Amino acid sequence: MDAFYASVEQRDDPSLKGKPVAVGGSPTGRGVVAAASYEARKFGVYSAMSMARAVRLCPSLVIVRSDFSKYRAASQQVFSIFREVTPLVEGLSLDEAYLDVTENAWGETLATAVAKRVKARILEETKLTASAGVAPNKFLAKIASDWRKPDGLFVIRPEQAQAFLAPLPVAKIPGVGKVMDAKLEALGIRTCADLRDRDPDDLERRFGRYGRRLAELALGIDERPVDPDQPVQSISAEDTFEHDVTLAEIEPMIRRLALKTWAASRKTERIGRTVVLKLKTREFRILTRSLTPPTPPKSERELADIAASLRGHVDLPPTTLYRLVGVGLGNFRDADAVPQPELFE
Repeated sequence: MDAFYASVEQRDDPSLKGKPVAVGGSPTGRGVVAAASYEARKFGVYSAMSMARAVRLCPSLVIVRSDFSKYRAASQQVFSIFREVTPLVEGLSLDEAYLDVTENAWGETLATAVAKRVKARILEETKLTASAGVAPNKFLAKIASDWRKPDGLFVIRPEQAQAFLAPLPVAKIPGVGKVMDAKLEALGIRTCADLRDRDPDDLERRFGRYGRRLAELALGIDERPVDPDQPVQSISAEDTFEHDVTLAEIEPMIRRLALKTWAASRKTERIGRTVVLKLKTREFRILTRSLTPPTPPKSERELADIAASLRGHVDLPPTTLYRLVGVGLGNFRDADAVPQPELFE
């Protein structure tokens, strides 16, 4: 879906159409952007950004508080359309899914025709636009779906995959973040064509199993099937510092990562119960600390507070230096399976 939460708000409030809109928390606290309209993106406003920064980038930004009951209702409409077409629907979030349409209820022989009909049905029934990527596997379909947003449709045919991927920046590969991109740049690898020129065994020695996977993706190889029974188990965000820091200096980064993790968790109907803090020392020792509170975190601030408090459970000397920190939510459960606190105690 295109700028899903923001598009739902613009659909339901015509006065917001054509204006830069950000859905999320307050800019005066530690609010985060959950979604930004395309008008806001022109100013550099994107999801997971702090709302305070978003307002600095776009002073005319209209901020709308999140209403996940509306977004879930719209999501259910969209997914019901998907499941009418094929039972092989793998949801990634409220607004994104993989569909295997090799066999489909419409008897269409071309996936492109299915994509056009699905997009038309979504627009007709929800008044929202979606972008589709059509390709022989999940990796290529994911890239294609972002190629012509908003309201786009992009097709990568099997015989086109190699030529399409060759000039593609490695930063476009799912899982290649800023740190991995920098490591690849240090090796002179900027495109998928550069990846193809590297020995897969060398990539695996340097980056483990993910190095081998990079070599495969650069060739357009992705054998993962569409799995309709794949519930969210955990969500996390992590970052590597430019310079090693002490535990006492880490809290601002913990809070920024908690904002990203919370924003990502709002895209699923399941609820995360366990907060996880991940640390990596200068010597590459990995530590994790976790806490499952009596009730799941109810806000981005509560998640950040719990993650920051987990530093107190690290028993290394205070002079220990750290090169990486991560914040995660795990132990996800369906909403109706999470125990609610007693009204009276």
